[in-house]
Formats: sequence, C-alpha cells, structure tokens
Amino acid sequence: MSSSAPPASARPPRVAAPPRPALTRDRECLVSGVSAGLARHLGAPVWMIRALFVALTLCGGAGVLLYAWCWVFTPWTEVEPTGEAATDGGSAPSRRVPVAWILLAPAALGVLILASWSVGGSPTDSVLSQAPAVLTATASVALATAAGLWATLIDRTDTARGPRHTAVVRILSVALLVVLFFVLLSRAAGGIEFLIALLPLAGILAVASSTLIHRWRELAGERTRRIREEQRSEMAAHLHDSVLQTLALIQNRAGASSEAARLARAQERELRAWLYDGDAPADSDLPTDLRDYAGALELDYPVRIDVVSAGLSAERASGELAAAAREAMVNAARHAGGEISVYIEGSVSGVDVFIRDRGTGFDLDAVPSDRLGVRQSIIGRMRRAGGSATVRSTATGTEVHLTFTTTGENRV
Repeated sequence: MSSSAPPASARPPRVAAPPRPALTRDRECLVSGVSAGLARHLGAPVWMIRALFVALTLCGGAGVLLYAWCWVFTPWTEVEPTGEAATDGGSAPSRRVPVAWILLAPAALGVLILASWSVGGSPTDSVLSQAPAVLTATASVALATAAGLWATLIDRTDTARGPRHTAVVRILSVALLVVLFFVLLSRAAGGIEFLIALLPLAGILAVASSTLIHRWRELAGERTRRIREEQRSEMAAHLHDSVLQTLALIQNRAGASSEAARLARAQERELRAWLYDGDAPADSDLPTDLRDYAGALELDYPVRIDVVSAGLSAERASGELAAAAREAMVNAARHAGGEISVYIEGSVSGVDVFIRDRGTGFDLDAVPSDRLGVRQSIIGRMRRAGGSATVRSTATGTEVHLTFTTTGENRV
C-alpha cells in the first residue's frame, strides 16, 4: 500500500502573518511611552515589558541604559493634525505621571533629614564626616536638580502642564538647593567637606542655565522661519503668474455658484494665505479676525456663523486664544453644520469666547487618541497659554468655552 502527497493545488493556501506594528511611542503616555511602544511592537503585555526593565536594572543598571537608548531612538507615533494642530506644539506629548514632583518629594525629605542631623549635632561635629550624610546630600542635590531640569526641558511643552507648572517646580527645586547649601556649609570643616557643600551651587547653576536651551531652540526656530519665508517668497514669484491665475480663470468660466468655482475659490484663498501670511502676520483684533474666518468657512461649508462681540476686545488675532477659537469654529462647521454662534465677551481682566453649534454632539472620551483637534489644538493650546478650555456636548449641540485672564500687556 502506497501513499502519495496531495497535489499542490489541493493544499490550503498559507495565510501570511499580519505585519508587526511599527516601533513607536504613544504621545499619550505615562512617562515616555517606551514600554507601551515595545509591548505593542512585540505583542506582549505592558506589565511584562516594565518588569523586564526593572529586572535588567538590578543587573548592573542595564535596564536604565536600555530604557534610555529606546527613549532616544524610538520616534513618536505619527499623527495627522487637523486645522491648527500643526502649529506650535499641537502634537506635543502628554505625560500622566508627574515626574518632577516625584523627584522633588525625596529631595525635600533628604534636606529635612540633613537639617535635623545638623541641628541635633554639636557645634564642633561635622555632618559630612558621616557616610550616610554624604550619600543623602548627594542624592538630594541630584534629585532636586533633575526635577528642575525635567520641568524646564520636558514639562514645559507638555499639554497637561505648561509654563506655569515649570516655573513652580523650578522655584521649589532652587529653593531646596539653596537651603541645602547653607545647611552643608554651616557644618563643613574644610577640604572634601567644603567641596561637597558646593554641590548645591552646581545644581542651581544647572537649573538656571537650562533656560538657555529653550532660548537656543527659539533662536533656531526663528532662523528656520526666516529661511522658510525666503523660500516662500521665491515660490510666490513663480506661482503668482501660473497657479493663482489658473484658479481665477476657473472661477470666471465656471460661474460663481458652481461647485468647481467654490473649490477653486477655496484653494486660491488657502494658497494666497500660505504664500503671503508669513510676510504680513495677522495683527487685527480678535472679533475682526473671527468674523473674517467665519466668512471663509461659510464659503467652504454649508453653515451660517454669527459672530457677536461685547465689552472690551483688544486681544490680537495672532495669539493662542484666536487659534483655539478658529479650531473650534472649523470643527463645528465640519462636523455639525447648520447655524453656529460665536460670542466674544471681553473685559479689562480677561476674555471669554463661546462657540456653540446645534449638531448631534459627541463624547470627548470616545474620540481616538490620534485625533488632536480638540485635545491638543483647543484644550492643550489654552492650557499652555495659561488659560482654560471646556467642551460641553449633548445630543442637541456642543459648546466650547475658552477663557483667558489678562493682566497689563499680557495679551493672548
């Protein structure tokens, strides 16, 4: 009795394995998104990846080095920002763990312990002659300095915190280092002990100089914008006599009310804004800018937008409040349609903007994490600017409330 293999045509086709997800870090993360990104890429539970990092850390600190390497070389998840989300940190990451405060807490505890040892000892005793005191002092300096650097370099662009949080953490970290310096200096007998007492000064210098990195980034960004403006001017010279005239000809030939004319008019307006707005930044007041923007939206969407202003409204159109209001308006026009009302209430102390529509509403928590229109371009932008934004959505409509408090020349 013999057996033969079934013909190749009778064999079931081999199903290809699904492609492995790309190794990226989520922008909504605990600290850096490394563990979640590795877990998604490897198809393993997140807790297992975190446990692996902890276990490797116990093996001579290899887990710390591996985590730092993944942090540096793993990119953020690519997103498609809508509307204003593409400008100035619209896709900045948001961390749920308050790392700066976690670093400050043990640093403050270490300062209290050293202060109690210093007060409890005799005037001739040196606290720094004891190994536990040296370790406590060094760890307190390192933790307080790390908290100030983290707040300056990382939390400043975090949409969940912002400049105000950064300033508070920096002040507290510097205050702890100053107190620690005087505590150590009062008990330093000289030599090595005096050098240890100078460690808080090095930490203060590091925290203070970290702002230079932010200034350098601003200067680099300004240089990039200047180069971009030069390229835009050169491109405008080539496009003005070709594409723009073609779009104008389409509008004239198609008729003012046709779909082709509407699309050509919208594309012409966007192209002109992209080419020329950089040469002449918007400096109109907020009500005028929102009325002009409402008129542009009425051409692109089947909506009617009423903009009403009351009180003092001296806010400029180039600020974050105007950008957040424009994003809320375009979201209402795109997703709700119909009648939209924009109410601006200004005063000497601040300004409130209400954007209301009569759509079906939505659940903000159910919006996918890669959609940044509301979370980043409206709520995150207002938080970074020092204001606030609330979104209230029901089955009969949605209301976005933007609030910003101004003092003196501090205008949005």
